[in-house]
Amino acid sequence: MTTVALTLLPAGRTLHVEAGSSILKAAHAAGVDIEATCGGRGRCTSCRVKLVAGAIPPPTIMDEVQLGDALVREGYRLSCQCRVSDAVTVQVSPPVDDRTFQILGGERPEGAPVPVRIEAGIAKAVVRVTLPAEEHHQTSDLEAVLEAVGGTPEDCAPEALKTLPAALRAHGGEVTVATFGSRILSIEAGDTHLHKFGLAIDIGTTSVVSTLLELESGEQMASASSLNPQAVFGGDLMSRIAFAQFDAGNLRKLQTRIIGLLNQHVEALVRDSGVPAKWIYKVTIVGNTCMHHMLLGIDPSHLGLAPYAPVMRHPLVLSARELFLKVNPEARVCFLPIVAGFVGADAVAVALATRMDETPEIRIAVDIGTNGEVLLGSRDHLWACSAPAGPALEGAQIRHGMRAAMGAIDRVALAGGDLALHTIGDAAAQGICGSGLIDAIAVLLDAGVIDWTGLIELDHLDRLPPPLRARVTKRGEERMVILARPGEAGATQEILLTQDDIRQVQLCKGAIASGAAMLQHVAGVPDDKVAELMLAGGFGNYLSIRSALRIGLIPALAESKIRYVGNAAALGAQMALLSEPERHRAERIARSIEHVSLAAHPDFQDIFVDCMNFPR
Repeated sequence: MTTVALTLLPAGRTLHVEAGSSILKAAHAAGVDIEATCGGRGRCTSCRVKLVAGAIPPPTIMDEVQLGDALVREGYRLSCQCRVSDAVTVQVSPPVDDRTFQILGGERPEGAPVPVRIEAGIAKAVVRVTLPAEEHHQTSDLEAVLEAVGGTPEDCAPEALKTLPAALRAHGGEVTVATFGSRILSIEAGDTHLHKFGLAIDIGTTSVVSTLLELESGEQMASASSLNPQAVFGGDLMSRIAFAQFDAGNLRKLQTRIIGLLNQHVEALVRDSGVPAKWIYKVTIVGNTCMHHMLLGIDPSHLGLAPYAPVMRHPLVLSARELFLKVNPEARVCFLPIVAGFVGADAVAVALATRMDETPEIRIAVDIGTNGEVLLGSRDHLWACSAPAGPALEGAQIRHGMRAAMGAIDRVALAGGDLALHTIGDAAAQGICGSGLIDAIAVLLDAGVIDWTGLIELDHLDRLPPPLRARVTKRGEERMVILARPGEAGATQEILLTQDDIRQVQLCKGAIASGAAMLQHVAGVPDDKVAELMLAGGFGNYLSIRSALRIGLIPALAESKIRYVGNAAALGAQMALLSEPERHRAERIARSIEHVSLAAHPDFQDIFVDCMNFPR
């Protein structure tokens, strides 16, 4: 069991709690009282704490709903939702003016932060219908229901009619009618008006995250995540596009794989939460343009050919039945809009979650992933570009690379003149993942093992401490650093960092860094004019900010200006699920973003080459 230190102020008590524990449960177990009016379900603000030291965990959807963006950015979290994975210090019951916390739907005082307004668009009405008693009646079951709830026969899906007779007669004419706008999604026997659920899905090139939420309160019921099974046909977008290019059979394979995974997620979420799939009435989906097209079965061939045009960009609403998604057949599946060929709905969701379109100061959001994206701007203007990092930071194309799984080296430091390694779960070292790669290169740059061009230096080994010097070697023509020998950190074989590995990381970091640099160049925004840099994406949340700065992965800002925002794309999908105003705001954001094509810009080549090198 891995434990981490949790320090609670003002008492000054330090607890050693299991990694992944919520602050609220850890505090209560130790006898520290934190009020939780809603019972720790994320439905109120009474258990709020402020993180004052250590890595601030990214916000959950309930942090955004209950606290609002302004307090979240100041480091406030709901202790019932905030899970600790590293040593942190929190202020319990911080002295915050209660007027800044609003019950949703109430009027807010002047200047208070605006939380997410829950308005999912799904309504359920309980009605009692008079059933026909005589043969000569000239009406129908559907007409009787429509008379009670309003609407026309065209508003009712044929699927709902199949169960209508039995539903009407099961409870003497009492039924619950579920609607989205004027559309009748379901007619259910008895009173089920309290049961309304939705699914938010983020489809990434490498991983897929699905979250089940209660639509009235926003409470998270369950979550599921998996590697994208399309990866067997190619680790990056261009490989998958090439696989599907002008081949309908291969496109169907890609589509079937991802729909199959989403239905596995639905099964797992239903099992874990106890919520029947028939009560899931709304789904929101975000992802890059390629993932979007492949899920819909749209030929992505021209995404891989200049000028990389998408087939469609507008927001789309389908029924779950049309997508073969195993929730309520008439559930509304809402795809957020796309910006351009390689800037998709996931970038729009990041902008939505971070509210980049609302703040006066200029901020940068970097979504680090296989198909990375960079956003820059403020309420005055937004720019975005694609930064295709490739799968190197996911462990691909690295000699001993692996995903961030048990036994992966995830942190590297220099201690006593030698490398000190940390593995995920404190397990025996199996290989090195992306955060460990970045740490290792940063440490070796500081030690002088690697020069600013990325070359492993062999000419000045006498300057190194003897333990570190013994790790730098050349075998044949290949330069390398021995990160772990058999027996070190539990490794059963050598774990190496080769010259080719460093070049792969340089290509990856060059793509991300040049994306940010190009947007700053186009917008005329120097580093000192950037108020904040937000690291998004599953990977971005785990890398060391100091190491990222050292290797030049991100702009050279003060550490205090850089924060983690977690999987902001998934959070944006959840916001669009819970709030129709937020979903419509996503459309406005998508239309306001100016797409910057990096390769077409005359200055890009020079900027990219410069970003490939490490800061001197």
